[in-house]
Amino acid sequence: MARGDLLVSLVRASVSGDKKGLRSVVESIIADEKGKQHTVLADRLTRALEANANGVRVPGQNVGAGHRGRDFIAEITPRRQLDDLVLPETCRQAVDQLVEEQQRASLLRTHGLDPRHRVLLVGPPGNGKTSLAEAIAEVLAVPFFIVRYEAMIGSYLGETATRLKHMFDYIRTTPSVLFFDEFDALGKERGDIHETGEIKRVVTSLLMHVDELPSYCTVIAATNHSELLDRAVWRRFQLRLGLPAPTKQDLTRYFERFLNSVNTELGISAERIAERLGTISYAEAEEFVLDIRRRDVLTIQERPLKRTIEEQLCLWELRAQPVSVDDGVKGGFNA
Repeated sequence: MARGDLLVSLVRASVSGDKKGLRSVVESIIADEKGKQHTVLADRLTRALEANANGVRVPGQNVGAGHRGRDFIAEITPRRQLDDLVLPETCRQAVDQLVEEQQRASLLRTHGLDPRHRVLLVGPPGNGKTSLAEAIAEVLAVPFFIVRYEAMIGSYLGETATRLKHMFDYIRTTPSVLFFDEFDALGKERGDIHETGEIKRVVTSLLMHVDELPSYCTVIAATNHSELLDRAVWRRFQLRLGLPAPTKQDLTRYFERFLNSVNTELGISAERIAERLGTISYAEAEEFVLDIRRRDVLTIQERPLKRTIEEQLCLWELRAQPVSVDDGVKGGFNA
């Protein structure tokens, strides 16, 4: 059965005639039962609401609309873990609080509170926004959905807003993490005179759906261009976290983890690797480590790992050098 606090909230909403509150509680009960694999009970509750004449209907009851909503997202199996990421201390603290609130949501609800569930990630590309969203889904043990803009954005009037509605109707039927990468593609500033009326309607619809999303669904948006976001977007998100480019110290910590996993004396420090690679993103640091592992596998570990690391450092140092057009024409490109 559903938890006692949800049943109390259900009675209160019903007695007071709060249809919006009633809908939210019913969604929470159904999602809670689905999370416990009580699908028979969840389906019975859904059918009971469909037959109810009071007009309260749960999203997803229209099978066709549910399937259409599923078309606009991609489900990814989360593999990243929070401990795998190098995060600013304040960012990690905020994420830990979010996770605790979601995991102890029932306690919060007994006090009339909901866990935070709307997060905005801001920072340059390649510095962990997608990885952090995935890690949050992993620690919460819920599905991780990424919005597919190529399927979402339509060319006809009202098409994108309709697809948004179908997607959110599907999402709110189960606890999950919904991730909007490049959020500025949808959440653009409505005051921009160069934007069409259609995109302004899309932004309005998007904000409405984000507001109405139940707290057991965590929505995470990421952007490299925060200056393009509509001003109303900012207040929708309870957590706004910056993920800056890594410093030399951050990269040193990252490479220390790699060297510790090797368990072999290599004669080169993590600090030295970070220094030679220079200014790179976490994505590039990860790619460097993967390059080393690929070469180590392909040489069947017959070549000393120290030599492989040195070889890859030389290649990466060449890759980092700018090449002019004249250089490319005269003697071929350096990388």
